[in-house]
Amino acid sequence: MCGRFAMNDAVNAMITDFVLATGRDPSEWMSSWVPSYNIRPTDPVPILLETFVDRSAPSAPSAPSDPTAPTARRAELAQWWLTPSSAKALRGSAPMFNARSETVTERPAFRHPVKRQRAVIPAAGYFETMTLEGKKVPQFVRPPHGLLYFAGLYSWWADPDLPAHDPARWHLTTTILTREAVGEIARVHDRTPVTLPRDLVDTWIDPHVLGDAGLVHDMVDAATDVAETLVFHRVASPIRGDSPETIAPA
Repeated sequence: MCGRFAMNDAVNAMITDFVLATGRDPSEWMSSWVPSYNIRPTDPVPILLETFVDRSAPSAPSAPSDPTAPTARRAELAQWWLTPSSAKALRGSAPMFNARSETVTERPAFRHPVKRQRAVIPAAGYFETMTLEGKKVPQFVRPPHGLLYFAGLYSWWADPDLPAHDPARWHLTTTILTREAVGEIARVHDRTPVTLPRDLVDTWIDPHVLGDAGLVHDMVDAATDVAETLVFHRVASPIRGDSPETIAPA
């Protein structure tokens, strides 16, 4: 699973490059987010997505009748806790910050987003708890070099208390897919995020590609090589603060 993760300056640089490639001014992105080393569920996190150009609301893209319609790439802030569009409140009681890849196409909350509302969450690494001699010891899990690219989903939720024309009515929310752990990381926990290879980011976020069980299986399979290279080190317990020291070896 993934209960906390970190985004450093390298993540910001990657997202800036992503925004530049869309033709947007990177200041639109950089002004709305700063690196964070201790991101928890319900916190705002940057996600990379690609949406169809036609829209049915000020902020929320619609699903067009023509799946070949043009698209636009975006880097946006989203609540890390997916809220289905049909939910009555922004944050329900059921945990929605992770989605099991094995059942993501079956669960009602995720079945619609997985089709064409898929996102990537870049990260420096994530926190996991390892049991050592009967004690819970926090670890920071990371790639040996570069960044991680978590496969995720996104969903728009409209606040029923605000008028339809109000842009503040729309809330972007996200979740991270998980899979069975492999390699050394399986010593820490039996689940891990789906860590996409960099060259599959474009495929995962492309809404022209219909998301089904086959696509999810292929992405999980392709993520195995990345998952098997993950390394980890112990960090201070309990996990506190929001600085580079938070992810430093204890």
